[in-house]
Amino acid sequence: MKKTAASGKGATSGKGAGTAPRTWKQRGLSVLKWGTVVGLVMALLAGGAFFYLYQAVEIPDPNEDFETQTSLIFYADGETELGSFARQDRTIISYDEMPESIKDAVVAAENQTFWTDSGIDVRGILRAAVNNAAGNDTQGASTITQQYVKVLYLSQEQSYSRKLKEAILALKLQRQISKTELLANYLNTIYYGRGAYGVEAAAQAYFDKPAKKLDLRESAVLATVINNPARFDPANGREARDALKGRYSYVLNSMAELGSISAEERDKALKRLPTFPEIEAESAYGGQRGHMLTLVRNELLRLGYSEDQIDGGGLRVTTTLSEEAMTAAQEAVVEARPEGFGDKQLHVGTASVEVGTGRLLGFYAGQDYLDSQINWAVSGGMVGSTMKPVTLAAALKEGFSLRDTFSGTSPYVFPDGLEVTNPSGSYAPRVDAITATEQSINTAYVDMSEALGGPDKIHKMALELGIPPMKRDQRYPGIPATSRDLDPQDTLFTLGRARISPINMANAYATIAAGGRRSQVHVIEKVELADGTVDYEFDEESERVLDEDIAADVSYAMQQTVANGSGQTVLPLGRPAAGKTGTATNSDDDVSSAWFVGYTPQVATAVMYVRGDGDDQLDTWLPSYFGSGFPAQTWLALMTRMMEGVEVEDFPDPVFVDGDAPEGYEPTTAPPSPTRRPSPTRAPQPTESAEPTEEPTESAEPTQEPTDGGPCEGLLCPSDSSEPSPSGGPTQSSSPSPSGNAGGGASSSAQPESRREDVP
Repeated sequence: MKKTAASGKGATSGKGAGTAPRTWKQRGLSVLKWGTVVGLVMALLAGGAFFYLYQAVEIPDPNEDFETQTSLIFYADGETELGSFARQDRTIISYDEMPESIKDAVVAAENQTFWTDSGIDVRGILRAAVNNAAGNDTQGASTITQQYVKVLYLSQEQSYSRKLKEAILALKLQRQISKTELLANYLNTIYYGRGAYGVEAAAQAYFDKPAKKLDLRESAVLATVINNPARFDPANGREARDALKGRYSYVLNSMAELGSISAEERDKALKRLPTFPEIEAESAYGGQRGHMLTLVRNELLRLGYSEDQIDGGGLRVTTTLSEEAMTAAQEAVVEARPEGFGDKQLHVGTASVEVGTGRLLGFYAGQDYLDSQINWAVSGGMVGSTMKPVTLAAALKEGFSLRDTFSGTSPYVFPDGLEVTNPSGSYAPRVDAITATEQSINTAYVDMSEALGGPDKIHKMALELGIPPMKRDQRYPGIPATSRDLDPQDTLFTLGRARISPINMANAYATIAAGGRRSQVHVIEKVELADGTVDYEFDEESERVLDEDIAADVSYAMQQTVANGSGQTVLPLGRPAAGKTGTATNSDDDVSSAWFVGYTPQVATAVMYVRGDGDDQLDTWLPSYFGSGFPAQTWLALMTRMMEGVEVEDFPDPVFVDGDAPEGYEPTTAPPSPTRRPSPTRAPQPTESAEPTEEPTESAEPTQEPTDGGPCEGLLCPSDSSEPSPSGGPTQSSSPSPSGNAGGGASSSAQPESRREDVP
């Protein structure tokens, strides 16, 4: 008889015998069902939690969590107060007193759905959450209502709990007051920069008028700066003005898209920015103090502190700035610059950086901050021959030696016909690198650049030493973080056509003085919070970027420049010093800047002289336009003060490194000699004032008497007698008028030949 249930797969399972297994579709439906159930439960829980929080969170009284404290700024000693940052009293105005243009511009710039949204931007919050979770830059995704809530009731903490509380308060506030009241409160509260909180204070701070008189252009500017007051304030220089133009265009285009203005009104406003009148700043910012505080604020912003923290967070900031160094810089400029030339047209920028630490000890920015907010120690200018030591460092790194020789013949002609000349004539046929440096010989350095295969290696060396590139790069920071025209494709890069700040030039030279170790130049040493907690402290770790032996050789060449060449003006310092002179020409071939950059083993200082907008003509206007003149005299006066009481230190001995340089640059057996003067490698020794002294001697002052027209004995000797005296001091045939026009000085026949970027 046949058995029916004794075998088969079904017999092994006591339960569900004979039941077919579930398909993938059935399993998927089951998962979906339970997932939906779980999702609904989670949603209900989330909704319940949000409802609970919505009921539990109370709107605090205005300013209850917005108490402010003044942030104090100190000199390097941590005790002497330099200044402070504090919020100004805001002037509250009614919604009706605000022009429609500012209301429309702010909505277009900050929250285009303001009039229709519920006070929060859910999609923006989710997008920001995903972005932040991915480790990208923090995003706020805040509506105008949320921004107002954050400023008035909450902290600046970047956390999800704060964002959740912000959203809840925004929703609750939205139900309690009207949109017009919200917008009015926002416009009366938000920060616009320049210490101005609220649109009335902002209108006064930027345009010297009440808010009710703002026009479309002015309103678009104020709506623009809300996003980032420091970045978009046109008073902060060309880069800030360019950034302002970009977002200003965005605001106007957005207004047109929303129908707030017509296309014609937009196009008319886009043609130009409004006029920014000169605004009388607070007296606390007078003199150089305003420039110091601006540098500190900018660095705090770079370090990640918000405007609110800076102006009301009760920070205690210790800077690197020395009160003595700041005083020394100002006194030196006043002492050494020519009489009759004020800061309005003749701009002097200086910067002193501590070797081995990168601390900015002191600087001179130019005009009183109340008269001009341009800091020439930051803005800079074309650096001329002060770029040549960078070229020398690159050459030694590539296997050349100080004894290798380069073309001294003038002119040096490139294959494309471009000519470079030496203002002092030919040094035929070849000169070694030391002579080329101490006499600032153009043709030799152009030849050196070509032997390196062009400017690329010099450009890389500039970055490594501490000169920032044209575009921001966190690997190469500086003050400022960019350099203009630092073009790695510039054939004449070695002649210094780049525009670099004196601060960054001083730091690059400090790298050489430190034996090839680069430190980041900085102005903030420590930041403490209101409760005394140290929130930030500068990491003084340096980075080796140049071999120590190469740095010693570059220093040796610049010591010879001071001992025997175009830098003899600073010999009265009476201690080991290295340095380089430089001038540069503008597009009209007029000398537009004059420099002296040098250092002792402890401090590197850069001095720059420019005129007008930084590109105006110096030759025929100043009594002397050479780096060996007023810039070197200023450096001497400044460093004499800086080094008083400081122990005398020596530089390391030269090593004369030598590698596998290309053939054709070997040392010659005979020393080179120039064709236009009997002794180019030795200028007459300075007078008795060259003896070591503790204070600047009379020779450090510009000579006001004309030369006697006798035999030319100086380092530079064109056909006119108005060139630098043998000691390096400038001469003057007559005193300049108070208006700034020199009554005498170098005539056109005495000016250097074309491509004069490197006149000593």
